[in-house]
Parts: sequence; C-alpha cells; structure tokens
Amino acid sequence: MNPILAGMIGGWELVLILVVVLILFGAKKLPELAKGLGQGIKEFKKASSEVTTELQRAMDEEPPPPPRRTPPPNTEAASTPSQPTSTPQA
Repeated sequence: MNPILAGMIGGWELVLILVVVLILFGAKKLPELAKGLGQGIKEFKKASSEVTTELQRAMDEEPPPPPRRTPPPNTEAASTPSQPTSTPQA
C-alpha cells in the first residue's frame, strides 16, 4: 500500500468506507463490482505492457541506412550546342 495513503486513511476509516459501500450497493452487487474492477485493472495492465513492449522493440531496431546521394547529372553541357570557333581573318 502507498505509504502516503496509509498515513491518511487509518483502519477505522477503511472499515467505515467498506460499510458505506456495502450499504449503498448491497451484498449481491459487491462481487460483480469487484469482478468488473479486476477486469478493468487487468485490461489496463495488458495495454500498458503492450505499449512498453512496442516502445522497447522500436528502440532495439537498427535505424535504416541513410539514402545514397548521387550527384545530379550535368544537364547544361548536354543541352547547349557547341559553338564553332571562328578564326580571325586578316
């Protein structure tokens, strides 16, 4: 039990709470309520375990290698026609 909670709620207070719950819900409803509470706790633990497992698996995976970068082809030289060189006439 949580030490902070144990310091705040004593034995008699806990008995009083249980008696009030028994009066409000009746003896026939208490097992159903406890069963529903137990199933809820079980589902919560299962979901948190799945999240923890998924996070652990994601952390253990090796990252993919970075993509290879290739230089773009030089399109300027291929698209411009070569200019004939003229010789100066004397």
